[in-house]
Amino acid sequence: MNRNSKKEAVALVSEHGYSIAKVVQALGISENNLRRWKKELEQEVAGERLSSDERAELIRLRRENKELRLEKETLKTSEGARFCPVYRNSSQPAAL
Repeated sequence: MNRNSKKEAVALVSEHGYSIAKVVQALGISENNLRRWKKELEQEVAGERLSSDERAELIRLRRENKELRLEKETLKTSEGARFCPVYRNSSQPAAL
């Protein structure tokens, strides 16, 4: 089931007052799945759990952060190499 279908199934219990037994029988899903979906959605609403969109964004931001850190370190070392006498060719005078 997709996310909207899960939300609708949970809404039948939470908002419309149907029993879990009736919903699982009508939709042909397991009681454990419906209870889990209900718990997960309640946690998302309470801010105790990330939604799938938030989780995807967090993964993307972590990846971007890692790339930027690597880029920053690369720039640091290349800048340092330009001015550090150890990395310079000995035939060139040192910059002051």
